Amino acid sequence: MESLGFSMVQLFISVLLSCMCTLSTGSEMSFVTCGSVVKLLNVKHNVRLHSHDVRYGSGSGQQSVTGVTAVEDSNSYWSVRGTGDDACHRGNPVQCGQNIRLTHVNTGRNLHSHYFTSPLSSNQEVSAFGENGEGDHLDEWTVLCAGSVWQREESVRFRHTSTDALLSVTGEQYGRPIHGQREVHGMMISGSHSYWRTMEGIFMKPSETGSRDFSSPLHTEF
Repeated sequence: MESLGFSMVQLFISVLLSCMCTLSTGSEMSFVTCGSVVKLLNVKHNVRLHSHDVRYGSGSGQQSVTGVTAVEDSNSYWSVRGTGDDACHRGNPVQCGQNIRLTHVNTGRNLHSHYFTSPLSSNQEVSAFGENGEGDHLDEWTVLCAGSVWQREESVRFRHTSTDALLSVTGEQYGRPIHGQREVHGMMISGSHSYWRTMEGIFMKPSETGSRDFSSPLHTEF
């Protein structure tokens, strides 16, 4: 049932993201909320977290995750979602230290990692896994930020909950068929390669009454 619900939300978001109009519902929120759909920029290498229906030719053989310089690419949108043990109700601010899933909007697969070796740098492979937003515990990431909630203008890190690897880019570039795209991988050492910031997206507004009233839930910046 949850998978069906995600499919419906995915369809709605895909249609909205393909619209040429820019919507706004008022003042800009300063924090990231659950249910938002965002692009994430690696601050060091200026590439957006990206995926597509192209599988790795080695390692797990799962759907590849890369970094791209293109700004206007719908394959760089990710939905911020909760985990089985850590609820993430739409519109609630994401807390620092909270475990989340990042689901690739266009394919419905979750940002994932495991002990396979990445193809270019021999770090830890990062892939996209699952169907219709449902995968396994290796899809969970902890948001590492400085305050109490994930601020949109803040550079944050994502630590893989099961292996402690940090989502990173160190600049290695792929050849064909994804020429020029950067490898995204997990690293155990924290450094400037592991910081990310939210960019374009659809940001779910918190309910002003505290109830889950989503009659006007969106603030968008494309």
